[in-house]
Amino acid sequence: MSSPENIRIDRDGHTAVITLSRPEAHNALSFATLLELRAALAEARFDEDLRTLIITGAGEKSFCAGADLKERPSMSEAQVRRFVANIRELMDDIENFPAPVIAAINGFAFGGGLELALACDLRIAAPTAQLGLTECRLAIIPGAGGTQRLPRIVGIGKAKELILTGRRIGAPEAQSINLINEVAADPLSRAREVAAEIGECGPLAVRQAKRAINAGSGVDLTTGLAIEAECYKVIIPTEDRLEALAAFREKRPPRFKGK
Repeated sequence: MSSPENIRIDRDGHTAVITLSRPEAHNALSFATLLELRAALAEARFDEDLRTLIITGAGEKSFCAGADLKERPSMSEAQVRRFVANIRELMDDIENFPAPVIAAINGFAFGGGLELALACDLRIAAPTAQLGLTECRLAIIPGAGGTQRLPRIVGIGKAKELILTGRRIGAPEAQSINLINEVAADPLSRAREVAAEIGECGPLAVRQAKRAINAGSGVDLTTGLAIEAECYKVIIPTEDRLEALAAFREKRPPRFKGK
């Protein structure tokens, strides 16, 4: 992949950090940014040594302001449809990424910016962060999964309230309704700590656990349990499972290889 212009990718051991790097535009999602993000995710998903991915924004004010509305006036209806399709597919790329994805919300996350965070597995926000699906105030609706993911996280009543009013809420309120997992003074540093904690677990088990939760959350219990059983079968023949048993028996930390 050629060097991206709108995002920055850093690697620290088993964790990668993707930073939206357009602080002058509040890290808004331009069409070029969407394509760079999708390309980075497509490449990273085949990295078996990657155990966690963190997404954050450059600067101290903005995680992501959503779609870059300055591009919209020059777009034809066909181009708008293509943009919306790509932003929706980007969120699917994040949600379906094999390893856990953590959103380090360093500033405000509005519209598509919040939808990006909703597609992540965990969300950690700065105390000053502001969050909201503000699309109805622009005479559109959340088009990148917000109408579907938000109700599954905070409940249908609260989701309707937030979407239909376009209200912005602070990090403490967001945590109180389980929209975010926690508030941290330095969300990126805290995300790295959580990533390290995840990294102590068996990487194949973590991936299968995420797969079981995602695939089972929208089905009935019987189907969900069947999905869980299939994901468990994948783990049984792995070297990591045997290593965990040996480490327990020998009273030492396990040395997982992702095999």
